[in-house]
Amino acid sequence: MKAAVVVFPGLNRDRDMIAALTKIGGEAPAVVWHKDAEIPKVDLIVIPGGFSYGDYLRVGAIAARSPAMDTIRERAAQGVKVMGVCNGFQILSEAGLVPGVLMRNASLKFVCREVKLSVENASTAFTSGYTQGQVIRCPVAHHDGNYFADPETLAAVEGNGQVAFRYAEGTNPNGSINDIAGVFNAQKNVLGLMPHPENLIESAHGGTDGRNLFAALLEAA
Repeated sequence: MKAAVVVFPGLNRDRDMIAALTKIGGEAPAVVWHKDAEIPKVDLIVIPGGFSYGDYLRVGAIAARSPAMDTIRERAAQGVKVMGVCNGFQILSEAGLVPGVLMRNASLKFVCREVKLSVENASTAFTSGYTQGQVIRCPVAHHDGNYFADPETLAAVEGNGQVAFRYAEGTNPNGSINDIAGVFNAQKNVLGLMPHPENLIESAHGGTDGRNLFAALLEAA
């Protein structure tokens, strides 16, 4: 699988994502600086987590206007798979590539802990390594992960199978509406999610529940 990781100033999970993609895919991803509109032809483009531009203004708002995002929009429209994790999810939301917005956690505090996730749609390239309704473990680390959408948008997301993951077993860490932890675009080739699957892919991490997401993408490629 050929992948590219897009790096913005302030991100701090790019090395984690690069390591996960290299370990599972067997090939190091291309690393693209956000000001570079040229992205190699790849099967997957990833925006990792962190604090792009220090989370000034709204989280992800500045990064969403970087030159690389224009190319990502074009590739997504062509069917290329795009994934944004944590701050990457916020950037995708601000760029209009996934529905809804990410607000401050309901507690108004940074949350860093493990949660449970229910797999809500196991029929996509991202999630086919899991079974429908499967509950997996995954770490989170964010301050602005409270997913919200207006009633019309939320109804469309729910009705079109665009919910990828929900927080399960009472572990919602941020107050997200309908316990939503990750959503697809309408075509389901773009995924935004707050938890960090790249941090739970081998036994040294304490578990491998995140590994199947990357393995499924590898198989799809």
